[in-house]
Amino acid sequence: MTVIGLTGGICSGKSTVADFLAGLGAVVLSADAIGHEAFEPHSQTWQRVADEFGREILTADGRIDRQRLGEIVFDNSEALARLNQIMHPGMHQVAAGRIEELKRQGVKVVVLEAPLLIEANWMDLVDEVWVAVAGEETVLRRCRQRSGLSEVQAVARLSAQTSVEEKLKHADVVIDTDVSLADLEARVKGLWEEKFA
Repeated sequence: MTVIGLTGGICSGKSTVADFLAGLGAVVLSADAIGHEAFEPHSQTWQRVADEFGREILTADGRIDRQRLGEIVFDNSEALARLNQIMHPGMHQVAAGRIEELKRQGVKVVVLEAPLLIEANWMDLVDEVWVAVAGEETVLRRCRQRSGLSEVQAVARLSAQTSVEEKLKHADVVIDTDVSLADLEARVKGLWEEKFA
């Protein structure tokens, strides 16, 4: 089994690449989905996050308000580091268990889609690293369209991230998503045929 670690900055096109890989037969594990699971009310991670950031990050029904938490951590690198210290180890454990299970099932290719693959030190979970990249103008436009962020918010999120250059140091494959969907699909299909067909 091959495990691809698919990463890239916010709005870099990772999810689109993951969708194309799923269409070719890969099983995609999303770090976001794993994170949502870790945030389930009264889980160990939920408790630690609520203790660290206070009850004001909880909704009326006791769920973590991810938008409210995001507002706290995206403007504060120290708060973000504290959140990551709580989240990353638990998520790593869940991801490792899922990958092991898929291996037992005989799955050929797993894609771990993780924006913070490198920062969270999850390199031990993957066989190769694919980095999705796009120009800043494209990224900002996608962020505004997809997330409804203002330009100021989108720029703030971009600057809070590890630089693309840092991610590229670990890349086995770089995928430029600043192209048409048809071209991107063709590129992903070409890589799949070259590596797994």
